[in-house]
Amino acid sequence: MHPPLTQSKRVVDPTGRGYLLLESHPAGCFRSVELMRAEVPAPQEPPARRPTALVIGSSAGYGLASTIAGLVRYGIDGVGIGLERPAGHRSASAGWYRTIATHAIARELGADFSFRNADAFADTTKTETLDLLAERFGGVDYLIYSVAAPRRTDPRSGTTYQSVLKPLGAPHTTRNLEFGDDGAAYVREVTVAPATEAETAATVRVMGGEDWSRWVTALADRGLLRSGFRTVALSYIGSPLTSAIYRGGTIGAAKADLESTACALTERLAAVDGRAFTSVNGAVVSQALTAIPGIPLYVGLLRGVLGDRFPSPVEQSLELWNQLTAHRPDVDRSGRIRLDGWELSEPVQAAVAARWRSITPETVTELADTAWFRAQYRALYGFDVPGVDYTVPVETALPWPDSSTP
Repeated sequence: MHPPLTQSKRVVDPTGRGYLLLESHPAGCFRSVELMRAEVPAPQEPPARRPTALVIGSSAGYGLASTIAGLVRYGIDGVGIGLERPAGHRSASAGWYRTIATHAIARELGADFSFRNADAFADTTKTETLDLLAERFGGVDYLIYSVAAPRRTDPRSGTTYQSVLKPLGAPHTTRNLEFGDDGAAYVREVTVAPATEAETAATVRVMGGEDWSRWVTALADRGLLRSGFRTVALSYIGSPLTSAIYRGGTIGAAKADLESTACALTERLAAVDGRAFTSVNGAVVSQALTAIPGIPLYVGLLRGVLGDRFPSPVEQSLELWNQLTAHRPDVDRSGRIRLDGWELSEPVQAAVAARWRSITPETVTELADTAWFRAQYRALYGFDVPGVDYTVPVETALPWPDSSTP
């Protein structure tokens, strides 16, 4: 690891409001990555050839989990891309510190895996990343596309599109799980106005398949698609309880566009015996999902039903790699890899729905695992992570890992 940019060692506290924290804790982020790595079993035998993977969105959520699982279990080389904020008057973003920790894992394992801090939507990022892939590896076996962004500037038109989290057609009223400054959980009713056609179209331009398709096209144009190339974009369907704001809303329109893009890409990839998928993952506590009204309460109730049977992002990412590397991946009738069967099983959904209907302000902590949910979202910023002493000053101004050398 490089020496710190400046001496800015201090105690870092979880300041912020609601689900948005303004500081991230370096040691907590490092520890969270260590704990994710500990979930991944070692490979039974070294791969005959180290596969090359490009992970877009490698610093958070399922993209991070897929990167760690790929490094430890499947021996991948390649490149990860994330857009993160360096330390300034506040600490760096959590993904900045997580990337430092993930790069350390790659180095320890002897992987030639580098990380770029860049806007994945930009054509310059594509060009520079493909230059790196061509020089070091000569081709790519896997592309994992895991991007959750609030906005996207199309480099070809210069237009910036803003995504929204809204229902379609009519207002939707739901209940949301929130926390006071003292950490106490409560439920608040929220009404969300329907999206306009322009807002829906903009959300599809941000979160749909257009940029994913451009990445695959760029790889193909450079002759970097290896025989049997496979690519996957991560998606979500979720419960009928959240469908009005999610799958039936603007974000659902974007996910439907991802799925149609997968079909179109599969036709184009036939030339290299390749295939494109969407992977329908199960629920997770992420910065993206905490912003969607109703989802935090639903996930808290889901955890209340499942307890420790609630799969982690690493567990689901291991299964994703199992499917990507299988001769014949197990897909549904729409050609999607399904990792959400545990969530959408009829008994689980019936139990969650019963709790959803009966929950009151007095029973929220009994029916939903609110303590777990709060710890999970704070851990996204490196707080409440087991094994970390938060009273100890930590260095916050740490450099991004050097991508110029393996």
